[in-house]
Amino acid sequence: MSGFFYVLTEDARILFVDDDPILREFAQVNLASDTAHVDTASDGLEALEAVERQTYDLLLVDLEMPRMDGFELLRRLRENPSTEHLPIVVETGREDVDAIDRAFRAGATAFVTKPLNWRLLTYQLRFTLRAARSEARLRAQAVTPALQATF
Repeated sequence: MSGFFYVLTEDARILFVDDDPILREFAQVNLASDTAHVDTASDGLEALEAVERQTYDLLLVDLEMPRMDGFELLRRLRENPSTEHLPIVVETGREDVDAIDRAFRAGATAFVTKPLNWRLLTYQLRFTLRAARSEARLRAQAVTPALQATF
């Protein structure tokens, strides 16, 4: 039997958005590490406020919440140029085709269903973060030659 080790070993700031206070607590316990910091929000409005105050590397978002649901939060984040490429993993108890299709059309990066397997989720988040960072580097490289051409 191998010892416990953290999966999220790169620096990351994660926002976990869910109206269930127990899941928010589990997220902080299971996802945080020496290098990964986890903040929480109880609905989409709190999440938008958090994103205005803090830069995040990844969001985990429930679909069904009071005040502002995950679909609306996704839509608003994707409309904002500063968050249009932010990786957003939907975590929900819904696994019907309509919810899956709506979430991806609204801008979800990935989709996981509850109950959450926290260990598996951390590996999925690690992959999602690496892919997003690689994509960001490629976008930056594509912009740099275009900027150089203007000088």
